[in-house]
Amino acid sequence: MTNDLNKKYDLEERTAKFAEKIIELAKKAPKTVITIPIINQLVKSGTSIGANYCEANGASSKRDFTNKIFICKKESKETKYWLRMLARAVEELKVECQDLWREAQEYTLIFSKIAASTRVRD
Repeated sequence: MTNDLNKKYDLEERTAKFAEKIIELAKKAPKTVITIPIINQLVKSGTSIGANYCEANGASSKRDFTNKIFICKKESKETKYWLRMLARAVEELKVECQDLWREAQEYTLIFSKIAASTRVRD
């Protein structure tokens, strides 16, 4: 049971799957003068969340860990912004963007909580 629970809440795996969903969304979006910059930014921020979380888990110090967690939080918030813009630019992707926006919001809350708990222990 514990192994299943750990797998379900493995944040590294969850953020990697989220990044894959962002990539798949980007592939579906039509490439226009409006969407290309939005897609580029979305892919950068959406894939950065998991990459920075992996870096946080391998941090060389508490300060390094905290910094990477703050970056995860920042990238989650930025991803929400770009998902909103893509939903506006490509109406047929609106529902998928909204679903991913909700997941990005969960990451924002998770990383906010982790960041707050690292400050308390300082």
